[in-house]
Amino acid sequence: MLNALRPRSWKVWIIGTLLMILAILTKVFHWDERALLWWQEHNTSSDQRAETIWLPGYTAIIQAKPLADLEHAETSDIAYNPATGSLFIVTGKKPLLVEVSLTGDILRRIPITGLSNPEGVVVLGGGHMGIVDERKRTLALFDLDIYTESLGPQDFKFFDLGFADAGNKGFEGVAWDQRQQRLLFSKERDPAALFSLSSDGTNILGTLQGMDEHSHLMNDYSALSIDPRTGHTLVLSDESHLLLELDEEGRPVSFISLIGGLNGLSTSIPQAEGVAIDEAGTVYIVSEPNLFYVFKKSS
Repeated sequence: MLNALRPRSWKVWIIGTLLMILAILTKVFHWDERALLWWQEHNTSSDQRAETIWLPGYTAIIQAKPLADLEHAETSDIAYNPATGSLFIVTGKKPLLVEVSLTGDILRRIPITGLSNPEGVVVLGGGHMGIVDERKRTLALFDLDIYTESLGPQDFKFFDLGFADAGNKGFEGVAWDQRQQRLLFSKERDPAALFSLSSDGTNILGTLQGMDEHSHLMNDYSALSIDPRTGHTLVLSDESHLLLELDEEGRPVSFISLIGGLNGLSTSIPQAEGVAIDEAGTVYIVSEPNLFYVFKKSS
């Protein structure tokens, strides 16, 4: 009789183990929340979708394009500049501000001194820009024009962002919210969090404020960008291989996976570090060490 029970005991043990593994994976990768958001997307009307970025409609049209001679500099973030119709990339290992075309061709390189670990870049308008230094936990504001050939300490106006104990898990993402006159920041992890800071586009006004978190779909926050058409925020996650859209109250609206075989990607984006969106809704992503991607909404 004992022998007859053993096969059933093994089956129960195997099923129990599989269920435990599934529960762990669901918690780690947030499959339950992704499924809920997918269901929400599925039940969103076409009129409601038209008022959002609506990421499920996007397809990669340029993927894994190498950015010339930046593999040793390591791309960290990307921002769109409507005044020039070009993109600006900041690199972390070898600090550079690099202007590139909308198809990922290098236009100019600007060496940076006085920053130790540039991780985020933002365009504020009127020739004003900013760079987040993760290691120093500072925001460096500066002016840029067509004649700028280099950037150094004398060009920066520094602002302390706090979190002295964050180490190399500090602020990575930064974006300019023109509508609400504020800067948004993302702390990478431990814990991953979003913050806002009032600004007039040239100076910091007030103090850093934590933002309500309505989504826990991601393990980390690599980068941010604000859609100028809707005011919605794009949040990029390297570890979760996701790009997420949040509305102006921070609620999740839509998302896409950055895994190969989905959304036009032949292979997964290896280490997504920066995201930008222009006034036409085109999305740009950079990945370490030097890969460039473009996503457009399909008709």
